[in-house]
Formats: sequence, structure tokens, C-alpha cells
Amino acid sequence: MHNISYSRRKRTRKQTTTKSVNKTIDVNQYIHTGEQSPETATVYQNKYTFTEFPLHQKLQTLIAQKGYSRPSEIQDKSIIPILQGEDIIGIAGTGTGKTAAFLIPLIQQLLENKRHNHALIIAPTRELATQINEEFASLSKGLGLYSTVLIGGTSVFQTLNTLKRTNHVIIGTPGRLQDMNAQGAIDYSQFKVLVLDEFDRMLDMGFSREVQKINNQMTSKEQSLLFSATLDPAQEHLIREITNKPIVVKSATSTHRSSSIDQQVVYTEGKDKFQVLKSILNQPIDAKTILFCETKRHANQLLKKLINDSYAADAIHGNKSQNRRDQTLSSFKTGKINILIATDVIARGIDISDVELVINYQTPRNYADYVHRIGRTGRAGKTGRAITLID
Repeated sequence: MHNISYSRRKRTRKQTTTKSVNKTIDVNQYIHTGEQSPETATVYQNKYTFTEFPLHQKLQTLIAQKGYSRPSEIQDKSIIPILQGEDIIGIAGTGTGKTAAFLIPLIQQLLENKRHNHALIIAPTRELATQINEEFASLSKGLGLYSTVLIGGTSVFQTLNTLKRTNHVIIGTPGRLQDMNAQGAIDYSQFKVLVLDEFDRMLDMGFSREVQKINNQMTSKEQSLLFSATLDPAQEHLIREITNKPIVVKSATSTHRSSSIDQQVVYTEGKDKFQVLKSILNQPIDAKTILFCETKRHANQLLKKLINDSYAADAIHGNKSQNRRDQTLSSFKTGKINILIATDVIARGIDISDVELVINYQTPRNYADYVHRIGRTGRAGKTGRAITLID
């Protein structure tokens, strides 16, 4: 492995002394400066446009209102098989449109048959579950379809009340779903479709047993949709349990290889790491930035130092209440703060399209986490930067 110093002004790399930096990740994987030009980059050739999909006209209108014209690769390959009732294993990186890839055909299914408790969508984190719910609301606006999101950190009383109304789609995290099931508020046997989003992350977080229990109780299930950034052979047994002759669809589009993200390394040994961080944040000073830390304690410490230096910052992690997490994300999205300090709790699935810079203040545990962290920038066709600080 090599320690690499990156000059942000000259955009050149130089190799320094050979030394171990990280036992699991080659530091060279943190660098990609868009050397693949648009002329030589492989461009996916769509098979369909959205108007060519067999979708209800009202759904077509809502898709167009969101500015979608041509489906992403994972959408192009998934929507028709899902509409045909096939089980799907979708392999695609972050920022590739996985959410719409399963929501659009689910909404079409509901427009054909408005079944109560049609689909159960499980996500590993509260933020991702909330985002899926928001996307469902925007794609089904005015169609008479209703969803409920079940996540921890919210009022159990209010959650129980929302489950008493008509819900066509339930979206939740494994823990809160199991709580509601234990209280008799949700019956898995009523659902026809199971969707597991960020399946690999769910297993990484230790939810395999919960997923298995939920699947076993879905006795009326007709379809399973699994979406994941990676496919680990160790997951094969559980995947076989959940799916029936699944079609595997893969997106060659990969966020960490996208020329829209300039990936850089800054070597900080012998330097004041916080001062190095400040020099990056000051160029320009108001860039919308996500700072990733390894632990909640580190995130809080870094937040205190930034606030003391008059930066507009806040932190989000597992110790924050759900209400506070929502407020912080809202402040970041609306520009009240321009620096969001986070642990990996939001590294997957959160779609904030105008993030200009991602800084790995502390290196991720593995390369998959790195890919998901930097995927917060360079979204929706925009460019972005990702900088990793190596101690």
C-alpha cells in the first residue's frame, strides 16, 4: 500500500514512502480524478424510455413532472420484469435510481388493483425508510394511494393510529416492524410483495434473523424484490429462502467510477488534521459538505470544534432523536447549515442532490462504505468532490 499526498491545486498525485495505512483498503482506491473522458466512457444504451413502459397515464405524468425522461440502467432493466411479477435481485451502486426502479412498478400494480397492504418495503435505516416514503408520495400524488413509514424514534401511539387507516404500502426498519407485529398492529401474511432495499447493509447491521422471520410469516407473498450494492456469496442461502427463481439485474453504472466525482486523498501525518480540514472547508467556505466520522463521539467532538470556529454545522448519528435528525437534515437541505457531520447511518440512500463535497475525516471501515459515503455527491447529473484524509 502507498501513502499518497494529493495537491488540490495542481491536481497531481505523488507517491511517498511505503507504509501501511489501512489493513483492508488500498489507499489508491480513494483516488479517481475523472481520467476517463466522456468520449471514452461507456454509455449505457437504454432499451426503453419511460413513455414506452406500460404505465398508467397519470403515473406517466407524475414521472414526467419529476423531470425523468430516460430511465437509469437499473430502472431500464428492472421495471418490466417487476411488472410481469418476476422476483428480482437488483445489483446497483448508490445514486443509480434503485428506489424508483421498484416504486414505479409497485404503483402501477396498485393502480390495477388497490389492495390494502400490497407491499412491505424494508430498509436498514430510518433516513432511507423516510426517503422511500417521500419518493412514494411524490410518484403517487393524487392517485389515492397511501403509505406509512414505521421507524424507531417516533411515537408508538401515533404509529399505531396510522396503521388503523388504509395503507397500500408499509415502509419500515426491521426493529420497528417487529415491534408493531408483536403488538398485533401489522400482519405480514396480508402482504403480496416484499421489497428489501440495501439488502447488504441490512445484513451488515445484523438484521438477517429479523428479515428471515418476516419473510417466513408472509404466507401470501407473490413477489420478492431485493436491491443491493453488492452480492456476497455468504448471503446466498438467505436469498434462496426469500426469492423464487429470481432474475438478477445489474447496473454497470458505478458511482465511485463516475467521472462526475473527483476523488482525492490528503495525507495529514505530521500536520494538525483539523487545520487541514479547515483549509479544505474554506475553498469555498459555503460549499454544501458532508463530513464522515467513524463514531458518534468523534462526530460530536468535531461539531463542537467547528461551531467554536463559527462554521454553520450540525451532526447526525444514532444517538440523536428522530425529530432532531429530521430537523438537522432539513436544515442541511434548505441551506441553514452547509456542513453536515455524520456517521455511516446516512451513508446509504440519502438523496441530497446538491452536495458539493464529501470529506472522509476518518477512513471508512471497508471499500463498500467508502463507495456509499462518496455517493452523497455527484448526484442527479451534477459534479462533486470526495476527499479522504489519511493519518
